[in-house]
Amino acid sequence: MKNMLRYSLIILFVGIISTLKAQTDTPFEKALFKDRKDQFKKAVKNIEQGDMYFEQGKSLYKAALPFYLEANEFNPNSSELNYKIGLCYLYSTYKTNALQYLLKAYKLNPNVSNEIHYYLGRAYHLNLELDKAIEEYQKQKSYITKDSPITMEMIDKRIKECNYGKEYMANPERVFIDNIGNVVNTKYPEYGAIITTDESVMMFTSRRPDTEGGGMDPFLHEYFEDIYITTKVDGKWTTPKNMGKPVNSDEHDATVALSPDGSVLLIYHDDKGDGNIYQCVLKGDEWSKPKKLNKTVNSPQHESSACYTADGKTLYFVSSREGGFGKHDIYVTHWDEKKEKWSEAKNLGGVINTKYNEESVLIHPDGKTLYFSSQGHTSMGGYDIFKSELQEDGTWSKPQNLGYPVNSADDDVFFVINASGRRGYYSSVKKDGYGEKDIYMITFLGPEKPLVLNSEDNLIASIAQPVTEKIVEKPVDGLTKKITLLKGMVREVGTLKPIGAELELIDVEENKTLATFQSNEKTGKYLLSLPSGKNYGLAVKAEGYLFHSENFNIPDSAAYQEIVKNIDMKPIEVGQTIVLKNIFYDYNKATLRKESINELDRLVKLLKDNPTIKIELSAHTDSRGSDAYNQKLSQARAQSVVDYLIEHGISKDRLVAKGMGESQPIYDDAYIAKLPTKEEKEWAHQQNRRTEFKIISK
Repeated sequence: MKNMLRYSLIILFVGIISTLKAQTDTPFEKALFKDRKDQFKKAVKNIEQGDMYFEQGKSLYKAALPFYLEANEFNPNSSELNYKIGLCYLYSTYKTNALQYLLKAYKLNPNVSNEIHYYLGRAYHLNLELDKAIEEYQKQKSYITKDSPITMEMIDKRIKECNYGKEYMANPERVFIDNIGNVVNTKYPEYGAIITTDESVMMFTSRRPDTEGGGMDPFLHEYFEDIYITTKVDGKWTTPKNMGKPVNSDEHDATVALSPDGSVLLIYHDDKGDGNIYQCVLKGDEWSKPKKLNKTVNSPQHESSACYTADGKTLYFVSSREGGFGKHDIYVTHWDEKKEKWSEAKNLGGVINTKYNEESVLIHPDGKTLYFSSQGHTSMGGYDIFKSELQEDGTWSKPQNLGYPVNSADDDVFFVINASGRRGYYSSVKKDGYGEKDIYMITFLGPEKPLVLNSEDNLIASIAQPVTEKIVEKPVDGLTKKITLLKGMVREVGTLKPIGAELELIDVEENKTLATFQSNEKTGKYLLSLPSGKNYGLAVKAEGYLFHSENFNIPDSAAYQEIVKNIDMKPIEVGQTIVLKNIFYDYNKATLRKESINELDRLVKLLKDNPTIKIELSAHTDSRGSDAYNQKLSQARAQSVVDYLIEHGISKDRLVAKGMGESQPIYDDAYIAKLPTKEEKEWAHQQNRRTEFKIISK
């Protein structure tokens, strides 16, 4: 019995000694590892290799990490090595892994570094243990000296971030955040997602074996970045394809932004440290060679992000040029129509920009909601995603944090959002990921009780029928943007052959062109974003075809709608008839309103470009009023159009004015009587009141 007791005590004593030894700081000294000389030499070489990267700065900590981890397997009880591994993780993709190594370094040696409490604070911060983070940050204050790399300002900012984080986490946003799946995401990193506003196309950056040229980063031992593309078919993303040349080069190529219709791509090239923005344009099914944006945007300093407004006339971008509020600020430039160049770039000012960095700028197709990432404002750590609204007086509203869990204590950048404002995309590192970084979809749920919509929130009846519409996504609540997404194909009538046409978007009331777009010459596809609150005219032109016009009067109350409209163009042939949908008269008169000028001038140009054709101008009324009155009014209106054409150089012998009165309605009285609402009845009457022209000889 005594022998057994003695044996047990020996075992216990050995265990205690072993435990104490395991918790003892064990430096990499040759004398301590005489029994494992070969393994020791290998571990030391790994440390030396890791130090070579580590000493070059934070950007190469990630390259040092695998060497340090291998050495740590040999000796896991070096406070110095655990500390370095912790720092490497803090500047890697997997930042939350830093905590265990920093804690161990501190337990092995509380004096391992004068900055240990700051970095422990960062590790707790990134793991969202915010009270513990604040405690460590406070401890670090007693270590601050005049020469400390960690300053009181840095610590106070981190503590503020933790307090903001506690506030956001106590009131989380109602969102779903879902991995978009392993068709797009792989074991390689995927990030920098950009989309068309209807989410039919996505491009992103990745480091994959099929990178153009097959090159690898000599420091990180990862493939060079390339841009990939995927399309959505039946609601699912297809297998992404490397975009190849000329978009991708043999070096790094990264996504920046995509125009709302997917026809203009902005990409980033490092250019040996002088980062610049380049542009590619889609012509049919081929992308142009990347072209460097001019000196208004690209300066001798660093430009990292940019985006166009939906009309292509305004460009927002991020630059580190002198004179900003911080190292990277957001600037804006406008296209000067008269000088045909970009105006001088202007800083967006102190409401948006801070003394810290701003990044990843995105302007929504509504033209007034700016999304961006910032290390300042009310960030809960690193870069957070914010939004700001452009006010009527030209100022920006105070940036609003998108909240938790959209934002985290880590860097949250490269955010994009669809036209409705209900879905966004960004990259993140999460437990359900397939690789280093994955692309996730954010669904914004909005308030718990959806707002009740009435009929006034829908697109008014005047555009319902002419659009031959298919409502793809109906407004759900007040969270959605006030914007109409109009898309479809421009085709030849009858054959349905795709046509590359020019689409001119007009502000009818101001009688000015807002923007000009092109339909794709291979597919005929087009996509337009129409913010609520305007009366829009749309003119579609293509060589060899009669122009086509539409009118969309979208009230300010109209919520998000997505409408599909195919536009069928008629060739210039005898007998073809076109409705001039942007010809307007004073009430009960034949006087042409100024809003008609754009449409009339297009007709003048058509007749001048085709000097042999003769046309008949006919005006139609609805059935209300007497037959005689309607006939007289319609004849006068037709003559008003003819008179305008003659005044603008068209020979009168090429023109015939014909009043049709109520004789050729699109919708007869019997049909109108069956319509259920007053608004629908009025819309039908409006369609009957129209001006047309027909080619009578060529």
